Amino acid sequence: DVLYVGGYHTEAGLMARQMKEQGMDTVLISGDALVTDEYWAITGDAGAGTLMTFSPDPRKNEIAKPVVDKLLAAGKTAEGYALYTYAAIQAWADAVKAAGSTEFEPVVKALNDGKFETVLGPLEFDDKGDVT
Repeated sequence: DVLYVGGYHTEAGLMARQMKEQGMDTVLISGDALVTDEYWAITGDAGAGTLMTFSPDPRKNEIAKPVVDKLLAAGKTAEGYALYTYAAIQAWADAVKAAGSTEFEPVVKALNDGKFETVLGPLEFDDKGDVT
């Protein structure tokens, strides 16, 4: 009934297309690797009905709009992990400023103690370093 693919969009796209070509009604399910326009370029209409898991699309977050617009104007994309990477760099840069250093320990302390305004919204980290 379903095929869960734990791989990348290229392989998943080819699988979805080949299943459709072979007359299968199998639903392809995958994770965040499918958050790319290239998946749909590979599958065409065969991708209809694909299910995937991912957090809300950060490109639709109003706070991210200026960055998304700049990326698009430069011919770049904000899909997939682009904005997550941007937010990580924002948090790191603010932690460096707060620490007054690029040395590992002071930056880690600043990351652990700080709250950072990013394109994803405010970020903080728990005792294990995971985003709260």
